[in-house]
Amino acid sequence: MAEIGIGILGGGYMGKAHAVAMSSVGAIFDTALKPRLEMVCATTPESAERYRAAYGFSRATDDWQVLVNDPQVEAVVIATPQETHREIAEAAFKLGKPVFCEKPLGASLEDSAAMVAAAQAAGVVNMVGFNYIRTPASQFARKLIADGEIGDITWFRGEHTEDFYADPQAPASWRTTGMANGTMGDLAPHMINGALALMGPITCLIGTHETVHHTRPGGEVTNDDHAQMMCRFENGAMGQMYFSRVSTGRKMGYAYEISGTKGAIRFDQEDQNALWLYRMEGPEATRGFTKILTGPAHPDYAPFCQGPGHGTGYQDQIIIEAKDFLEAIAAGKPLWPTFHDGHEVNRVIAATLASADAGTWIDINKF
Repeated sequence: MAEIGIGILGGGYMGKAHAVAMSSVGAIFDTALKPRLEMVCATTPESAERYRAAYGFSRATDDWQVLVNDPQVEAVVIATPQETHREIAEAAFKLGKPVFCEKPLGASLEDSAAMVAAAQAAGVVNMVGFNYIRTPASQFARKLIADGEIGDITWFRGEHTEDFYADPQAPASWRTTGMANGTMGDLAPHMINGALALMGPITCLIGTHETVHHTRPGGEVTNDDHAQMMCRFENGAMGQMYFSRVSTGRKMGYAYEISGTKGAIRFDQEDQNALWLYRMEGPEATRGFTKILTGPAHPDYAPFCQGPGHGTGYQDQIIIEAKDFLEAIAAGKPLWPTFHDGHEVNRVIAATLASADAGTWIDINKF
């Protein structure tokens, strides 16, 4: 098994998740490449050294250019704030290095378009981090839909709802400043990506967003607390989505319902190891949603556990991402979701914000 040196930019919440994933993936999946934690980058020498020691990296730096340019770093994972994504990715691509970038891709539509162009010009593997759609249950839902098991799709409802800012006395922070850090920039990308993965492209939409608590202890809120949209998919189905960080009681409300001419699907990330499936067959008296517990028969489950119903967790989604990234590098071919897919999510976000300003339906092709 060949080794590959991994450099991770950012050692906080997501940096740790990716470091753990790269340390674990080879023991869980039979990957052709074995990742080696070569270097971690953080904002100060002290924090970088702390992450190095905690996560098992060989070296540490507080300069992202040192990491990207180091010859022992053969693939780059970007887990830093959105406004840093573009410069780092472009520098890595110029050196021919594969890049995995956390969502959302860049801080603007202009950023993500430039990152897609840089990836295409370099011709190297690129991937964007949408982990929730990688649960075995949601992968199975995608397969059921693609195989026509619930017929022609007529309707989609999705949400990404949490309550970490439901309390108006929760203090202001970087999350309450700038639209890139608001609900449309932070939570919405996950469910929009999920909708595109399950349903296909969106053609038009109408959306709105709102700041519920305009001031918090420590400062003014300058971005959105929740947002919603109605949309039309290219396959003709109607859809609606809601995103919120003030949805009291919801902790990880990444959820969707999909209706088809032969059946329906329901999923909720708070119960991520179950998928609910309705089939329009048999006597009416015995029809109903069936709860399917994920197990070895479902995508990417068996390497973690041989027991049905035992379940996978959040960190396992990141390990699946690491596996996909390594497989893409080994094959020299892109694996979904690429930077292009991340840019498609940003197009929908830009259209939603434009629709909110204009108060009307927006054609996605304008973005």
